[in-house]
Amino acid sequence: MATEIKCPNCGHEFEPTDLIRDEIQKEVNSKAEEWKKKKEKELEESLRKNISSDFETKLRFAEQTNKDNEEKLKLARQKETDFLRKEQELKNKEAEIELTVQKQLQRDREKLTEDIRKIEEQKTANKETEYQLKIKELEKQRDDQKKLADEMKRKAEQGSMQTQGEVQELLLEEMLRAAFPFDLVTEVGKGVRGADCIQTVRNAFGQECGRIIFESKRTKDFGNDWIDKLKADMRSQGADVAVIVTQALPRDMSSFGEKEGVWICSFAEAKAVVAMLRDAVIKIFNAAKSQDNKGDKMHLLYDYLTSREFAEQWQAIREGFMSMKLSIQRERDAMEKLWKAREKQLEKVLLSAAHVRGSIEGISGTDVDLNLLEDSTDADE
Repeated sequence: MATEIKCPNCGHEFEPTDLIRDEIQKEVNSKAEEWKKKKEKELEESLRKNISSDFETKLRFAEQTNKDNEEKLKLARQKETDFLRKEQELKNKEAEIELTVQKQLQRDREKLTEDIRKIEEQKTANKETEYQLKIKELEKQRDDQKKLADEMKRKAEQGSMQTQGEVQELLLEEMLRAAFPFDLVTEVGKGVRGADCIQTVRNAFGQECGRIIFESKRTKDFGNDWIDKLKADMRSQGADVAVIVTQALPRDMSSFGEKEGVWICSFAEAKAVVAMLRDAVIKIFNAAKSQDNKGDKMHLLYDYLTSREFAEQWQAIREGFMSMKLSIQRERDAMEKLWKAREKQLEKVLLSAAHVRGSIEGISGTDVDLNLLEDSTDADE
């Protein structure tokens, strides 16, 4: 069956012939070709757009990546800059610390140098001072030797009553301490006139039983005012018994005894007299303690001192101290002999010093102060 074709404009129907068919086929092919090209073109356009879009996307991604990289690079550079800055700051601080340490070391070296200098100066000053002190010491020894020589010469010629009295005072105190170790022997102050020491009598239990006041005298004549002065000191010091140890006894006494309430004895008799008086003081204390308010101490002491028991004890004591007196005399003679020997030695020293001085003056031609018997200050004047 033939296919009829209707014209869309006029409505005429006709059958297609080969020519028409060819034309239509061409037209269809042409349109197909156009459509194909169009599609290809659209596809190409679409592909171009897609490619362009992908490229732009990739470009944007690349730009973003580049931007991110730049940001990271910037951050890295910033961090590197901060690191370098901190490193530089650290180096600066290290340099400052090193500079500070060097300055401190310099100050320490300067201080150490100054300290060493001061120490050396001090050592030098000390040596100089030591040298000056040594000179002064030698001068002092020279002066002391000269004074000692003068003193020994003076004592050998005339003696010193004051020195002898002080020696007897010291010997008296030493004798009392050695003979009565339980008692307390104290020196009376220099402001108290007429008294030298006080013996506080103690019994075997350490109880204070009484006090004995002493005055030591070493003169040629006995002073009549000694008794009154010592009695006044006895009252002011609260002593119970007063004793004068003297080289010269009163004219009406040939040996120890009691006069106007004061006991008087020589140094050789002192130990025995004190032993007697001490025993009496202890007995009075014991009696008074056992009979409180029943008797008078002075009455008991008087009864004891006038009893036969006391006389017999004292006789035994006198026999003992006579041998002591002879021993002391022998010691005194030995000391006199020793003083004479030292005086001879001193004369030899002075003679040798005079020879040395003469030799030096003969060599130097100047006056040299080597006289041991002259004061250097007086010579300068």
